[in-house]
Amino acid sequence: MSNVLTVALSQYGVKEVKGAKDHPQIINYFTSMGFEATKFKEETAWCSAFANWVAQQAGYERSNQLTARSWLSVGTSTMQPELGDVVVLWRESPNSWKGHVGFLVKESKRYVYLLGGNQGNSVSIKAYPKNRILDYRKLAKHG
Repeated sequence: MSNVLTVALSQYGVKEVKGAKDHPQIINYFTSMGFEATKFKEETAWCSAFANWVAQQAGYERSNQLTARSWLSVGTSTMQPELGDVVVLWRESPNSWKGHVGFLVKESKRYVYLLGGNQGNSVSIKAYPKNRILDYRKLAKHG
């Protein structure tokens, strides 16, 4: 799965642009999935678009959807996650449709550290409480 992290790290620091303009690479995350660029702005949640772009570039299966929880049906669930595995988190409440998705970089007793998009309006590494994890997903190579 290190190829996934290599691709994701190549985007580290891509950040939303203040004002009316959008970062062209963030728009590219959407267009690479087949969405029209004119329909999306940086204000649209883009963690899943980023995860899809990374998976596509690295040659792994992807959700092809913009919701973070769409990743719950991609790959296989694992109780022993490894670097680069997908982590799906709940947002607002465990029963909400909202979520967040990123790639596992590190774990501690209480936190998972994810490399993901739309974390502080950028591609970054951020810690999340483990009690927000819905699942760890191991992706399969595409093709």
